[in-house]
Amino acid sequence: MKTINAFLIVLMTGLFTACYIETAVPGRDGLDGKDGESIIGSVFEVEGDFKPSNEFSLMYEFPATFKVYDSDVVLVYILWDQVTDKYGKVQDLWRLLPQTVVLDEGVLQYNYDYTIRDVNIFLGGTIDLYKLLPAEALDQVFRIVVMPADFALYNSIDVSNYGLVMKALGDQPVIHK
Repeated sequence: MKTINAFLIVLMTGLFTACYIETAVPGRDGLDGKDGESIIGSVFEVEGDFKPSNEFSLMYEFPATFKVYDSDVVLVYILWDQVTDKYGKVQDLWRLLPQTVVLDEGVLQYNYDYTIRDVNIFLGGTIDLYKLLPAEALDQVFRIVVMPADFALYNSIDVSNYGLVMKALGDQPVIHK
């Protein structure tokens, strides 16, 4: 009888340890499970003018097909300058908002806020916004980066460095314009 009980215990232990149930957390593999759609990160490019008619702000609404979660990180970068590298190639220089510029007329700040539906990029500071020069207000280019907070923390990304963020998202992240 002891032999039969021992045999049953070994058999049951073997059966239970052979069963494996995968309990994956959606998004941990970088996919949301819908046709292999990536949720690691997305980049949206916005270009516009800060004018009195738009209250010196640019409103960007996320596409209806794009979902922003409460736990996502939303970052906005401004195209600050273009520099020529040692190979003679022009490179974009991006800076994370907020950015503050001290001018003779006062302080100008490029800043933003966001919800899960939109991003509002706006100007503030002590300067009279009605007296801005075209270079400060017109033809401004921004990149909005949306990524899961866990991805940013897990990869220890220095989010102030646009190049490192893009590298973490992959060599050629899709930029939605």
